[in-house]
Amino acid sequence: MRPSRSATLTLILFASIGTLSLNALPQAPWIEAKQESLAPYVPTPQGVVDRMLELAEVSSKDTVYDLGCGDGRIVITAAKTYGAHGVGVDIDPDRIREAKANAKAAGVESLVVFNQQDAMTVDVSQATVVTLYLLSSSNLKLRPILTKQLKPGSRIVSHAFSMGDWEPLKTVTVDDPDGYSRTLYLWKADGKVRP
Repeated sequence: MRPSRSATLTLILFASIGTLSLNALPQAPWIEAKQESLAPYVPTPQGVVDRMLELAEVSSKDTVYDLGCGDGRIVITAAKTYGAHGVGVDIDPDRIREAKANAKAAGVESLVVFNQQDAMTVDVSQATVVTLYLLSSSNLKLRPILTKQLKPGSRIVSHAFSMGDWEPLKTVTVDDPDGYSRTLYLWKADGKVRP
């Protein structure tokens, strides 16, 4: 039985592509779109992490969610210093593996969880504190999700980037060990959804 003309053309097409990766064909409708990061991975200096948690007044009663958790240092510090529970979320599987290893080394595995997930899809309704070190545009994408899901009184702390016209309750400047000034913002959920 001879192959149909369309089957033959398909075989010729794939033969001509050779070793070309399907990722090089971004317009192909059958290729699943790659999840995009909300920000590049840039670790927050430890002194800034400490100040973010102080600004949020974290205690052992809190559950801290870090969206874009990187190596896990914020939720690990919250667990180790305050006895808080923590959930770290990152889209990068390498960062999640690193965060889990760091939690084990810090002895806080029973208090923290790390999930590879897109921050835009996370249910934050159990969080009492959410920490962010994303871009302003990413914060604006997350703002309606956070303000819809968080219970009134939950705190949001962002390193370096604001949330558009939503005025923070507090803005503080912190000098990091390298002499750079870092701005931190604090908001409290009040039950109003901010699109």
